[in-house]
Amino acid sequence: MFTTQKKNKIALALTCALSTSAFCSDAAEWQGKVLDNNGQPVVNAEVSLDGFAKNVFTDANGVFNLAITDEALFTRFSADDIATVELHVNAPGFVHQTLFLAHDETAQQTVTLLPSSIEIIDVHASPFHASVIESALPVSVIANESLRDAQQSTLGDTLNKQVGVHTNFYGGVASSPIIRGLDGPRVLVSQNGLDAGDASRVGPDHVVATEVATAQQIEILRGPATLFFGSGAIGGVVNIVDQRVPTELVKSAQVHASTASVNDEQTLSFVGQTFVNDWAFYADAFWRDSDDYDIPGMAELYDDEHDEEEHDDGHEEHDEHEGEAGTVVNSASESSGFTLGSSYIHDNGFVGFSVGRLEREYGIPGHSHGAEEEHEGEEHEEHEEHADENVFAKMEQTRVQVLSEYQFTKGILEAVQAKAAITNYEHAEIEEDMVGTKFTNDTVEARIELIHRPMAGWKGGLSLHYKNTEFAAVGEEAFTPPAETETLALALLEEKHVGDVLWQLGARIEDVSIDSELLTSAQSVSLNYQPVSISAGFVWDFVEGYNLGASLSFAQRALSATEIFAYGPHIATQTFEVGSYYVAEEHEEHEGEEHAETHLEFALADAKPQLETSRNIDLTLRKFSGDLGFVVNLFYNQIDNYAAATDTGFIFGEDEHHEEHEGEEHDEHDHGAEGLPIYLFTQQDAELYGIETEVHWQLNDDWKVSVQGDLLRAKYTDGSYIPRTSPARFGTDVSYIADKWDAALSVQRVFSQEKIAATETETAGYTMVDAKFSYQLDMGNMDWTVYVQGKNLLDEEARVHTSVLKNLTPLPGRNVKLGIRGSF
Repeated sequence: MFTTQKKNKIALALTCALSTSAFCSDAAEWQGKVLDNNGQPVVNAEVSLDGFAKNVFTDANGVFNLAITDEALFTRFSADDIATVELHVNAPGFVHQTLFLAHDETAQQTVTLLPSSIEIIDVHASPFHASVIESALPVSVIANESLRDAQQSTLGDTLNKQVGVHTNFYGGVASSPIIRGLDGPRVLVSQNGLDAGDASRVGPDHVVATEVATAQQIEILRGPATLFFGSGAIGGVVNIVDQRVPTELVKSAQVHASTASVNDEQTLSFVGQTFVNDWAFYADAFWRDSDDYDIPGMAELYDDEHDEEEHDDGHEEHDEHEGEAGTVVNSASESSGFTLGSSYIHDNGFVGFSVGRLEREYGIPGHSHGAEEEHEGEEHEEHEEHADENVFAKMEQTRVQVLSEYQFTKGILEAVQAKAAITNYEHAEIEEDMVGTKFTNDTVEARIELIHRPMAGWKGGLSLHYKNTEFAAVGEEAFTPPAETETLALALLEEKHVGDVLWQLGARIEDVSIDSELLTSAQSVSLNYQPVSISAGFVWDFVEGYNLGASLSFAQRALSATEIFAYGPHIATQTFEVGSYYVAEEHEEHEGEEHAETHLEFALADAKPQLETSRNIDLTLRKFSGDLGFVVNLFYNQIDNYAAATDTGFIFGEDEHHEEHEGEEHDEHDHGAEGLPIYLFTQQDAELYGIETEVHWQLNDDWKVSVQGDLLRAKYTDGSYIPRTSPARFGTDVSYIADKWDAALSVQRVFSQEKIAATETETAGYTMVDAKFSYQLDMGNMDWTVYVQGKNLLDEEARVHTSVLKNLTPLPGRNVKLGIRGSF
């Protein structure tokens, strides 16, 4: 017979349905009941045994029956190591419980779950079983109804209201998440733990190649997550979790349809799972189409009256074009995709694969070559014709993914988890029906995690990680050369419970090689780096329902190929970018005794760029039980050799010499670069620090109030501010849930950003008011929800400080969205 023991005095009764000779039989079975603190049954609570591919759910009476039929599994249950086996009980609205099996009692008891106003969800990004309250590193998860309510057409906009996460909003057609002021190659976007394999880290106009509509949950790891994912995650990770490779035998389906007023967006999506015997099958598909989105005023923002007068002077036809207030031109998009997957599920684990296809066409706001040509004497009819020739992007991705897990019954290894993905990505920028620039990214990635049995109380394992990326850009706006990046890494991760403290340790070493050919010559370059990352942290349950998390980390990152080798016009940011492999030299040319001009010349650097090194401190205080819960995060991040594109103060074509080392081929490449400011990637020390907080108060069974805010300071050590630093925010949500319907009102204040770099302008603050109402319908075997959402109800003109298109593309105006969701 088995019972459970736990120091926080939460009792579990597991009544074995077998005799005391259960270990000698062909099957074992545990039964019990899960209740809340009022003695009422908890329905649909998940009960699972750690280390086994088994989970069950409680019935209407809170009763569960967990059976293991493979006799070989029980060879591990000796009297010596039974206490190392964990049983997990999890239910929405309750504190997740981790309990330990014992064998010294026979009395039947019950599981008592404490209520929680904080949604506590398991995290898949970790190779260990963990929830959001069991990590020394700050982690948050958006899932279920919260994810469906937050869903936008791009990933960054979907996560924009998550504490500590902002968006680099690119006209509604593309966006990536910014975590604590870091984005681009410092924040990894992964799908089921593997790199998304797109080009969104290269430029803000490249859409993230994942789809939120078919996601199960999205996990946000703030701070360095290099131990799990590699040096590309020095700033954090956004992990998209779905069931495209099924891990359990279930039958379910979800459908969704919606329409929105601000851009006439139409959305359809489907996700379904089924099984036959031990084979599980998965399918999803989605389609989304939208027009240019509406705004409350003018799209283009003038910095002052002088700029506006200068902009309007002598261009009557231009005035008429810019006077088309209320719309962001060239912000329409259309996307679609599908995935098919299958797995073989057995008692000791699973093995499966999936094949997915994603396509997206979208306009690139502010990216129309020759838009000013008609102002130099051309007729207005030509301007109208030219206006229709907007630049748009066409993205295609094919992804094959394999996931597997096997649980061992004997030996030092407890489990082996393996995953791999092959991703083929293509992004073409098209103008006048011609491909101007084409980006490709082919990624092969594999990870094997060897989880050992507990040794001296330590649970953990080794992770072997390989990734190869071949990136290329071809065309007149190919500002970065083709490059192959290969990474091989070994990591060790361990954790141990000592009393009320969970200790977590880890270390990782990588070998990164980057091979490329310079755009300024035919010279081939090969660079090699060995980034090292180390972390130590703990979670201390100092009082029932409270814990304190602390994490210290040292993480290194090899710069991306773009940061090192770039040399060309980056139209998405309206700059001419030069990588850190070059150094700038100023030269004066005298034209007469009284007149001299200063020119900028570039030469190859004497040494390769240095590793970016981050030292982080994270402190997290959580209260997760009872009607009032909160999470407060304090962080400090010191980064040595922080790499960023820095304004040189020179204009390409006016103050820059390049003919001496470029030649005719590169002169063609520079088409369209004239007049762009030159930005050079340089490395200098920086520090980022701030606070993130969220409070949730369950007033009663129906009413709930949530408050959250975040504040960030990001500066170089010389005292200047890092460009496009996320502004401070504060928001509150009030929700009401009844039997068949629910409603919510959200108000968020984004404060003005006045702490800016020398080349920036201040950004005004704004207030966003959103609301939603939904009603549940019971129709046959399907549960249907009809909903209406209102966003930006005050029709506020709002501009995103973290966007490179801040002065061209404000946020969408008032939007009303109608939709229906069905599931079984």
